[in-house]
Amino acid sequence: MTVIIGIGNDFRGDDAVGLIVARAVRARAPDGVAVHESHGDGTTLLDLWTGVDRVIVVDAMRSGCSPGTVVRFDGLDEGRWPDGSPGALASSHAFGVLEAIELGRRLGLVPASLVVYGIEGASFDAGAPLSPHVMATIPAVVDQIVAEMGRQFGARDSALKDRPA
Repeated sequence: MTVIIGIGNDFRGDDAVGLIVARAVRARAPDGVAVHESHGDGTTLLDLWTGVDRVIVVDAMRSGCSPGTVVRFDGLDEGRWPDGSPGALASSHAFGVLEAIELGRRLGLVPASLVVYGIEGASFDAGAPLSPHVMATIPAVVDQIVAEMGRQFGARDSALKDRPA
């Protein structure tokens, strides 16, 4: 089973991007793919991916890159994490994605495959809208995730719903 997890908060500007991507992916996901929205609590993430084969997580990040920068990496390969440490990809969540991965690894509760998409945000202020740079990245990230699902399911075009996001 594949699980897509979009993380964020609809009321904190660019922090909503993971949720928005998840909603767009849900509209195009083939059968057998579960799409969840999360506010980013690490223990909830562990619950969502325990016993799952493949997980794709999408979250806003603060790494010092230009707003709208998309970083995709293997969440199970610490050497591939941005800057190689959980603190290097700062989340707006106190116990975020990388901390959940590290705890899951120690507890033996990580999926066989865990891909993380981090999208650099500009504004995380309460009530702020998505910034233009972040909004512009959404279609490409959705397309990339849908393409990954297509490769996983043998590129069965008929299985992917071709509906606009």
